[in-house]
Amino acid sequence: MARPRKRRRREAKKVPRSTATLEEYDRRSYPEGLVTRRQLREMGLSPGGHGPVAVLRCRYCAYRPDQSCNHPTRAWLYTVELARPKRVPTLAQEWALDRAMAARSTCPTCCRRYYFCLPLRTQGRCDPCARGYEPSPDTYFASTAPVTHRLAA
Repeated sequence: MARPRKRRRREAKKVPRSTATLEEYDRRSYPEGLVTRRQLREMGLSPGGHGPVAVLRCRYCAYRPDQSCNHPTRAWLYTVELARPKRVPTLAQEWALDRAMAARSTCPTCCRRYYFCLPLRTQGRCDPCARGYEPSPDTYFASTAPVTHRLAA
């Protein structure tokens, strides 16, 4: 009879806190001028090429103040003073994006432009053309004339 295997407990990697790493703050206890990337985006700002200045610890590490947080749920904190306004794409960039999205969402068989990306790599055409049924009108652009300007943003 086979002997049952002993299950080893997976131990968490314990990294002691040091002064060489970025400062770490617990939830709702970080200073005024620091915000996360998502908060910067809501304000219409970007980090502007500057790296994070602190780490926002996850809620599990709040009970271990002597260890550094290395969980994937931690967040990086950026200063608002160093942040820059988001860059606005030019008309040519928006036009290039629209052409790229049109190539992904236009069926080469029936030339309909759908509101979603088509499985062109696997099927090579839209589902209605592949299976032989008529698509519902709310899934594609109803215009039959070629669109000269329909920007993505």
